[in-house]
Amino acid sequence: MKVLITGASSGMGKEFARYFDKLDYELVLVARRTEKLLELQKELKKATVITMDLSKEENIYQLFNQVNDIDILINNAGFGLFGEFTSSSLERELEMINTNIKAVHILTKLYLKEMEKNNKGYILNVASSAAFMPSGPLMSTYYASKGYVLKLTEAINTELKIKKSDVYIGALCPGPVNTEFNDVANVTFGVKALEADYVVRYTIKKMFKKKMVIVPGFSNKLTHIFRRFLPTKTLNKMVYKIQKKKEVK
Repeated sequence: MKVLITGASSGMGKEFARYFDKLDYELVLVARRTEKLLELQKELKKATVITMDLSKEENIYQLFNQVNDIDILINNAGFGLFGEFTSSSLERELEMINTNIKAVHILTKLYLKEMEKNNKGYILNVASSAAFMPSGPLMSTYYASKGYVLKLTEAINTELKIKKSDVYIGALCPGPVNTEFNDVANVTFGVKALEADYVVRYTIKKMFKKKMVIVPGFSNKLTHIFRRFLPTKTLNKMVYKIQKKKEVK
């Protein structure tokens, strides 16, 4: 089986690659940093690496044209950005929207069409526990992008089930995970983060069981349940306070 993993040069993307390598899958690894990809490739038995910036739309189509015969797609590429909406970089936010939303949307549509022809395949879209919240003050664009990924995935999952398709699509919604996310977003976690290798092992197990929304970690599950009982205004204020504590001084 062949697996395509975006954002594969670090964090969960790298751990997805390592885990699927143990399962003897053929890997196609995509990221922007060539050096990191080549370092990872040396660890693996059968991996092709592609240096590509998926925030650029033309590259997304180029990737599909270059690699269109896959069994599993892991849409993992993405990043966050901290700051008030009026002070954060518009250029960086648009890059985030293109990576977190546009790339996921286009790759999902293109590969899903191919998988439906053969009535088999798996697509895992990496969202976040942020997707469960009504909004994300101080990380507004990131929260909105992950909400989009979750809602899109849930809708497609329902369509596939109604058609009785054997193709799977699901969303991974982790809380804090020990990756480079903090450095890129310029935040620090206020709670203990999960290890990326644990999140990946748990996720792949649930993916093969065709779980639609995957939430690793007991405390993350509790938070997901708890937030349902709070009004939106209260949740938004809570998120603001939590994000404010993450700010790097």
